[in-house]
Amino acid sequence: MWSSDDFFSLEGCPCPEALAKVQYPWELLAKIEDLMWELIVKNPGKYRQITPGVWVGAGTKVADTATFLGPAVFGENCEIRPNALIRGNVLAGNRVLLGNASEVKQAILFDRVQLPHFNYVGDSILGCGAHLGAGAILSNVKSIKGTIRVSLGQELIETGLRKFGAILGDQVEVGCNSVLNPGTLVGAHALIYPLSSVRGTIPPRMIYKGKNDLVPYQQDLK
Repeated sequence: MWSSDDFFSLEGCPCPEALAKVQYPWELLAKIEDLMWELIVKNPGKYRQITPGVWVGAGTKVADTATFLGPAVFGENCEIRPNALIRGNVLAGNRVLLGNASEVKQAILFDRVQLPHFNYVGDSILGCGAHLGAGAILSNVKSIKGTIRVSLGQELIETGLRKFGAILGDQVEVGCNSVLNPGTLVGAHALIYPLSSVRGTIPPRMIYKGKNDLVPYQQDLK
């Protein structure tokens, strides 16, 4: 069964009430635009509009060569670097980093998410402090098309979604040039080795070295 505690503490979530109400977090992907406008309306004066349909909080820096295809909302003290592409329906918390040649669309990003170099994040939710190494990709469409199913323990869950990338828990680290296949779930504080191709569910506090090669992550989690 899905357990939110294995993934999120809800710290730094830009829409904690909505996330707490759904059975599975991917149910929110279709509601991102509504959640954004609700946030803007409930917090008058907190965000400034920098281009039609795109709002940012205080202290957020946006490079001149970043491209926005709204709607999108970023919180406070975010950094959107040159050549980043925000391609619609992106709801981000505070201190989020989106770097060179990184693209994000239809996604919820908790506080301190980092997508610094050549990353693609589509139809995904990333927990507080999640970080993608250079070239890491969250693939969101199956090669054989069709809807995406999630493997959760012995259970196979039909999401009904044709596009669905990944759910990354708090403080997840994804190594350089890794690919997370559609419908991948990675528990909090897990680490994915570079050059990995990952599918299914990775439990929290584990290191993924390869298929059927998982070891406990002994990092100090203060």
